[in-house]
Amino acid sequence: MPRSSIRVVDVYPYREQSINPEFLLLRRAPGTEHTGQWRMVGGKIEDDEAAWKTARRELREETGHAPTQFWTIPSMNAFYEWHADRINLIPAFAAALPADPVLDDEHDAFAWLPAQEAVDRLAWPEQQRLLRLTDRLLRDGIPPSLIVEPEFE
Repeated sequence: MPRSSIRVVDVYPYREQSINPEFLLLRRAPGTEHTGQWRMVGGKIEDDEAAWKTARRELREETGHAPTQFWTIPSMNAFYEWHADRINLIPAFAAALPADPVLDDEHDAFAWLPAQEAVDRLAWPEQQRLLRLTDRLLRDGIPPSLIVEPEFE
């Protein structure tokens, strides 16, 4: 029977542009895993670190900014890795950013894109689905229960 694993998080950074949010994608630099792919923010959960804390840490490391709003997406990225016989469950978060990212060594370009253009650049179907869900929640209103309260940060 396959085992399940929660090892990483996904973060979907955005900026609000009137009624149409734009999503930040970062292009992976040469010599890194997934070279040349456009991706959102993500990273590994450290020992004894809560997933939401990982998401905030990775966001700061990969963009240079703390979010102005930070919330959980009420769904997860899930996929099966046949070679490890592992089901990966990846908590997903969304974060409003105050400015353009300051690129780190892992990325060589960034783009702010409307939802469909961002979806078109993402390689993984589950990430595409989560970005669409994030866009819908931003347009319909983020349920207050999803917002990570500052006193917990």
